[in-house]
Amino acid sequence: MPRPIHATVHTASLTHNLQRMRMTAGDAKVWAVVKANAYGHGVERVFDGLRGADGFALLDLNEAQRLRDLGWRGPILLLEGAFEPRDLELCSRLDLWHVVHGDEQIDWLSAHKTQVPHRVFLKVNSGMNRLGFAPHRVRSAWTRLNALPQVDEISLMTHFSEAEQAAGITPQEAVFVSATADLPGERSLSNSAALLSLQAQPNALKNDWVRAGIALYGSSPDHPVHSSADWGLLPSMTLATQLVAVQDLRAGDRVGYGGAFTAPSAMRIGIAACGYADGYPRHAPTGTPVLVQGVRTRLLGRVSMDMVAVDLTPLEAQGLANGSGFGFGSEVTMWGVATNGVALPIDEVAQAAGTVGYELMCAVAPRVPFSLSK
Repeated sequence: MPRPIHATVHTASLTHNLQRMRMTAGDAKVWAVVKANAYGHGVERVFDGLRGADGFALLDLNEAQRLRDLGWRGPILLLEGAFEPRDLELCSRLDLWHVVHGDEQIDWLSAHKTQVPHRVFLKVNSGMNRLGFAPHRVRSAWTRLNALPQVDEISLMTHFSEAEQAAGITPQEAVFVSATADLPGERSLSNSAALLSLQAQPNALKNDWVRAGIALYGSSPDHPVHSSADWGLLPSMTLATQLVAVQDLRAGDRVGYGGAFTAPSAMRIGIAACGYADGYPRHAPTGTPVLVQGVRTRLLGRVSMDMVAVDLTPLEAQGLANGSGFGFGSEVTMWGVATNGVALPIDEVAQAAGTVGYELMCAVAPRVPFSLSK
């Protein structure tokens, strides 16, 4: 029998979340961002749920090739552009649009031999200070690109560093607007956070394309200010396992490595087949939420490589009994949706562990088998 841990990707939830983003996007077209192997979900597994997008945005040429192999013939955008000159050969072959954020990439384009000019997105550094041309250099970069026969249409984009609230968007928007004034081309400014924080004003930013990322996967970009439910998002991934043992503790008994949890009184705990080798955060402390048989409870003690301990007291309080309600083989939902429909948002688990939902999604280990659910 295989180890019981498994992850499920919910296709219908992906479609729902995409439609939710489209509703907030106003007149703009929507990129479905599938970088990092679709935030850990798998490009192939999310494709059917997200194929209603206007285009896909990602980082790796390998992921772009996989999308073409799946039959996608629409736009694909490389969010960080080429990493070396020969990447442009694959951009030509796969008909990829790509970001230009530095002089080196313009140099490579000028030397690239192609029969079909490329669609590029010129990136403006409006305050994130990661990638992009400084505002005073945007026009010279645009002029260089516009003079190249290798370049067809030039679009303009930026990335907000504080898009979780509208006030954080305004200063960078002003920099972008000033730097690109009178330059032709489509614009792309908003990510998930900007879309949701400005949802009451869907056309507040001049977007021809929006980049829907984390929200597609049912995570709130501004948790805990807003939950995924507040934004009308559904979990796209469930990480579930089973109890593989039950222990009856006496007062003073300690649990796990280092005895990090001490039983205050007699209590029953379960041992679930999930650990940090599965991608669950090792630093998740006692109190991190978990579901057993769809009942909300908590982790106890340290997360080990292959197992965690969970408190079964809430199940006993509901009158469930070993053999009829919980015990060996009982369902344990580490995040996502339990069989009875109760949801545990990944953001709550991430917050308890001092991280973000993005990391937990991306960290699910290769040894965890995946399946699809409609």
